[in-house]
Amino acid sequence: MLTRAQKEEQVAELKDLFGRATCIYVADYRGLGVESVNGLRRRIRREGGGQYDYRVTKNRLLKRAAEGSDVASISEHFTGPTAIAVAFGDPAGLARILDDFAKDHETFVLKAGLLDGAPLSRGEIATLATLPSLDELRARLVGLLLAPAARLARLMNEPGAQLARVVQAKSRQGEAG
Repeated sequence: MLTRAQKEEQVAELKDLFGRATCIYVADYRGLGVESVNGLRRRIRREGGGQYDYRVTKNRLLKRAAEGSDVASISEHFTGPTAIAVAFGDPAGLARILDDFAKDHETFVLKAGLLDGAPLSRGEIATLATLPSLDELRARLVGLLLAPAARLARLMNEPGAQLARVVQAKSRQGEAG
């Protein structure tokens, strides 16, 4: 049994967690074995690199921490055995991990989510899980930005290259004749 001070400390910690989060997912883990949940936690730590958090917390503490914040819009889902997964960076990566886990374990149910203050349904979380990671999107953007410059460099280089090929052909022709 937690003391009042411990509960207040946990509520303050959850408020801080919610304040720093870019995305929050709410899941029902009822029926999962301890080893399955530990496997999920290990995967979240391994793939998240410190950018993801997963915890099981009392619903009453979650509701109290959510009061007066954007998280209050999904507090109705804080019922039954509740786990929260929080992303501090890339929300798609965590959604992918949770969605994969839910596909492998039928008893694990993603109930709702919150992305930058906007509530997410189960279907929206599944859609988010199909998106490329933030690093992949950045790489694609850099590639798109660099492509015109690379084409311009090739275009600027081509007349000189053509001239060099003509000179080389003439020199071979002169050597042969």
